[in-house]
Amino acid sequence: MQASQKERMFSMSKSFSFPNVGTCSKQTNIVLNDDHTIESVEVIGGCNGNLKGISRLLKGMKAEDAIARMEGTTCGPRPTSCPDQIAKNLKKALAEM
Repeated sequence: MQASQKERMFSMSKSFSFPNVGTCSKQTNIVLNDDHTIESVEVIGGCNGNLKGISRLLKGMKAEDAIARMEGTTCGPRPTSCPDQIAKNLKKALAEM
């Protein structure tokens, strides 16, 4: 068995849930592995299909990379967006690990 396979077998994950602010979506649920790899992201409310797609794209990505890509994204006249809220909530999750 390769080292990366062993690491994944013994990797611990932690679940987080944060409210979203300033968006149609209400909450972000995140599962992060101890190496900061995103196991899952679920956004409650908002544009269902788009958020399911974003969640699939984020799976397996490092949280820091996801934050760098999504942070600061706006939605129409709002100063934030669902991707921006995911980024903010990923930052909170990392701070709690």
